[in-house]
Amino acid sequence: MSVEELESVVSGLSQAELARFSHWFEEFIADQWDRQIEQDMQAGRLDAALKRADDHYEAGRCTPL
Repeated sequence: MSVEELESVVSGLSQAELARFSHWFEEFIADQWDRQIEQDMQAGRLDAALKRADDHYEAGRCTPL
């Protein structure tokens, strides 16, 4: 199915169906993001950023949220 076909189907949903689809899609995107972050962490692609964050914390340059 093409993006155009998906757009056509989604635009034809009722408000209730659109709300249900929207909720599902937001969870789907969040799960994709979580998997990507996990893969990046395992591959070491975040090591430099994490080191900088630790350095800032140790130097007292962080404040509580």
